Order: sequence, then structure tokens, then C-alpha cells
Amino acid sequence: MRRTALAPLALVAVLLGTQPASAATSPDGESAPGWEPAPSAPWDVGAGVRCDFPVHGEPVVDEVVRRVLSTHPDGSVRRVAYRGDLVVRVTNTETRASFDADVSGSAVVEYRPDGSQFWAVRGPVLVGVGAGQGSLPRGLYIVDGVYTMEIGAGGYKTVHLVHGTTDDLCARID
Repeated sequence: MRRTALAPLALVAVLLGTQPASAATSPDGESAPGWEPAPSAPWDVGAGVRCDFPVHGEPVVDEVVRRVLSTHPDGSVRRVAYRGDLVVRVTNTETRASFDADVSGSAVVEYRPDGSQFWAVRGPVLVGVGAGQGSLPRGLYIVDGVYTMEIGAGGYKTVHLVHGTTDDLCARID
């Protein structure tokens, strides 16, 4: 499972919070200069928001780190690289059915002044889409492969798969 990973920090605005300090190390255990923890936190969404039922997500493996590549003239973050292992247990809180989603992809994210974002991604990432808010139907997905994603200032998500797949997590835990 040693792949580089992406924290779904701004991707779905539902995963982030705490991160172990060991995440700022390279795979051989050495300190990785410039990389810092990108913490994940448990999250909840109500019935009808992503799936027809309420969903809880909680990291069970969280070794995601980030490195700021550039900043805007005002000092705010412009481009950030993310990597590290991330497995999120996604649970249907009505039935307790769950699935451990390995979303250990990697990405470079551009944060724009208007609040929009551009993601260049390789590997699996967790993507949540609200009704009418994306190029994918409402749902919670593992998007895997090589792709880009635009997140508009209003939250609309457009996924452009170069080569990849989508896995509907709502169907897995229904």
C-alpha cells in the first residue's frame, strides 16, 4: 500500500483534522525537508447529501503530508503537493455497513484567489459530489487514475479523466 497520497483537504471539504507527526518522514524513515503533516478528521454527511442515507467517514490510516510549492503575492498558498497513505472507513450510519477506501493518490493543487481550485491527480482520491454540483452524479466516489479536477468558486466539481475509473461508495455500503 506504499503509494503517494493526497489529502482530500479541499476536494470534498469533508476530510481533515489530525495527523501523526511521523507523516513528515520519507518511506525510509528519514526526515523529508519541506513536507508537513496534512491532517484528516472524521466527517459526517446527512441523508441525501451524498448518498440516500447518512454517511460517516473516519481515517484508519493517515500518513498524508503536503509541501507548499508556491504562494500568491499576498503570501497565501498557491500551489501545494500532497502525498502519503490514506485509508478512510466510510460507514452507512443507518445499517453500519462500511468500506475501507484506500484513497492514497497524489496531487498538485492550485488554490486560486477567487476560491476555485485546480487538481492534477494520479491515483485514488475520495470525491464527494452534491446534487447538481458536479460532472458526476450526486454521490461519494473513489476516483482513480490520471485526471484533473476543477472545483469552481461555488463548489461545482468537474472531473476530467485521462485514464481512470470511478467507484461508487454509496452502492458499496447501501
